[in-house]
Amino acid sequence: MSVIAKPNAPVVRDCGPEGCEIDWLSSKRHEVELDIVDFTQFSIEQGWGDGLPMIPPTEARVRAFLAAGNRYPDEVVCTLPPLDAECTIEKIAINAVMAGAPPESMPLLIATLESMANPDFELFGMNATTASVVPLVLVNGPIRNVLDIPYKHGCLGGVAGPAAPIGRAIRLIIRNIAGQLIGVTSQSTFGSPGRVAGIVFGEWEERSPWTPFAERRGVAGDAVTVYGTNGTMNIIDTTSQTGPEFLEMIGKSLAYPGANGFSPAVPYAEIMVAVNPVWAEIIQRDVPRMEDVQEIIWKNASFDAGYITPKHKEQLEHLNRVDVNGRVHLASAPKDVFVLTCGGTGSLHAAGFHSWGTCLTQTSAIKSN
Repeated sequence: MSVIAKPNAPVVRDCGPEGCEIDWLSSKRHEVELDIVDFTQFSIEQGWGDGLPMIPPTEARVRAFLAAGNRYPDEVVCTLPPLDAECTIEKIAINAVMAGAPPESMPLLIATLESMANPDFELFGMNATTASVVPLVLVNGPIRNVLDIPYKHGCLGGVAGPAAPIGRAIRLIIRNIAGQLIGVTSQSTFGSPGRVAGIVFGEWEERSPWTPFAERRGVAGDAVTVYGTNGTMNIIDTTSQTGPEFLEMIGKSLAYPGANGFSPAVPYAEIMVAVNPVWAEIIQRDVPRMEDVQEIIWKNASFDAGYITPKHKEQLEHLNRVDVNGRVHLASAPKDVFVLTCGGTGSLHAAGFHSWGTCLTQTSAIKSN
């Protein structure tokens, strides 16, 4: 089997991505066995693999992926740190094939990578930090159903479908193109399961009482939001009955001293909360304005500065993080509390996503081919 490339050669592009006799693929070819077990071992030896079974990216598979995307293979989508490597359509396709992602996911992958490459997202620090941060990918719009992105029961993990392969493709791209290597360019103390399969899910717009999350951020229709999270946090509440009670419980649950948002090393922080559709309906009934929803969570996602060690308090005071009431807030301001609807109708739970701290969430349109 040939696993893509030849030496780079001048490319004539006036004939377009179809109808040319030239070879558009420029990645290095390797002669390997087609057996998945053998190729998986080979990929690990080459430094491409993540330990899970890898699909050999034969020329036929890569070309089929490229054909579905209808983009020039040598088109540079973005530059990814820490290696500042050029991320081309061809390289995206190769890693997506190895991960098992469907060809139809190319527009989502491109929009996600472009968002991550935005300087305000601070991908360099995210890839190099000692934290366990991973980009969370939230999908809005009809493309959720086209790609079968989960947004109902079990949407954060466990639903059979393309979400995990798409997330894994993003992780392989970060590994193989951006150059995030554990113990070398990445100093993450513990890592995260999300650094293998990613975190990819959608918003249940049809059951949400609020405007879709991406649209609230200025992007209607098919859109992707990339948020730097340290993982998922379950919040159970079997007692509350009203919107303010649910929001108070959510906020207080988020406020633990060891969260990145309370670190003196972090200049600001965002927070994302996923609310199940049953709670969302109750919350919207009792607290109609989203701004008030954010305000209540923000107010409760705090603690008295006397709760932490004197040195910790002193450092936060130096950064003006202790307010006039002697409290420290997790998020910088109510506007930095992101609320969306997804999850099952069994209720009882919300999901919290603590931010890493120095990356700003990005939302981009997913452009069809």
